[in-house]
This record gives sequence, C-alpha cells and structure tokens, in this order.
Amino acid sequence: MIKTAFIIFSIFFSGQSLATTSIQSQDITPDIINSPSSSALNFMVSALSSLKELKKQGKDSKQNVETLIRMKLLPNLAMGVATKIALDNHWEGLNIQQKQFFQYYISESLIQDYVGILASYDKLDSVQISVDPNIRRKDNKAIVKLNITINEGGKPFTTSLKMIRLEAWYVYDVVFSGVSIVKNYQAQFNSHIKRKGVNALIKRSERKLEKLNAK
Repeated sequence: MIKTAFIIFSIFFSGQSLATTSIQSQDITPDIINSPSSSALNFMVSALSSLKELKKQGKDSKQNVETLIRMKLLPNLAMGVATKIALDNHWEGLNIQQKQFFQYYISESLIQDYVGILASYDKLDSVQISVDPNIRRKDNKAIVKLNITINEGGKPFTTSLKMIRLEAWYVYDVVFSGVSIVKNYQAQFNSHIKRKGVNALIKRSERKLEKLNAK
C-alpha cells in the first residue's frame, strides 16, 4: 500500500500541459481557475503523460526516470512545509544547516523510492481520475481527494492530497489508506530523536544517503 502511495505522490508534481487522450479525467470543476482540484488533476495527468512518453520511446531507464522526477517533482513540491511537519516540535530547535540537511535527506530518499517504483511500472495504457467535489479547504490549505483507476480492469483506489497555496498550489503530503507519507517520516524522526538525539539522527541519515548514492 505504501509503495502505491509513493507512486501516486510522485506523479502529482508536474509543470507541463495536459498531453495524451488515453488519460481520462472526470468531475473537475472547470470554472475555477488555479483551484487546488484543477492543480492536482493537471499535475497528475501531465506527469503520467511524460512518463508514458518515455516508455513509448523506450527511454524509461532509471537514469531518465530520475531526471524526469528531479525536473518535475522538486520544483512543484512544498518541500519546506513537508520537512517542517516531519520534524514536528524539533523543527524550531534546529539550526539552518540542520534544517537544510533534513530537507535534502527527505527529497533524496523520496526520489530514489520514486525511481525504483516508476522505472518498474510497465503498463500505462489508460488512467481514469475523478476529483471528489467535496474539497476541504481552510485559508491557504486544501485537501483534495482523487479516485484513480490505472489501466482497464484495474482496481480503483482513493488518495488524498494535502495542498498549500504559496504563489501557486503545491502538494506537501499524500494520505493513502489512512497513512500519511510525511507523518511516517515524523514518527521515525521523533522516535530516533527521543532515544538518541538530533545529531545521531543526522549521522544515521547521512549513512543512508551514502548507501543510496552508491547504488
């Protein structure tokens, strides 16, 4: 389930226009420009279109998928917001370098998860996406629920995007089957910091990054 959530999380961050007709969408509210729901749908369809084109051209190597993710995920992800939530009550006690490190660590960890998952995701014949009209919205934040079916005959599933409006709408978390990706990081970080402290968590995270970069 978590891996499926990672798949969905990764394909929301895209800046290109909508592309292929094989990807279908429903129930989007067309009269609200730059709404959280339309932004979520655009991210999804555009990113899937790009991934499908890579596969169509036979260029979906792990390196190319990683490049796609770095170009289209990071610029559209509210990474600072996600990292602050993940560090919870420890955030204010961190110095600038520590905050920057944890933001880098979470980014790189997610990217490598996405690369492995998306590079092995063979079939993208069709995708149907419907947006639940009941958008939960307060101030500059919103929760958008998407109903998704990948490929004909595939089992539909639902995921919720937590979004924040800065100069545009960005996704900072995804909840799938009641599980939040950012909250998962929060639980891991809190547990380690309480037992061994922030510096020990940084050292452990550095070792994990070294292993990721060595692959």
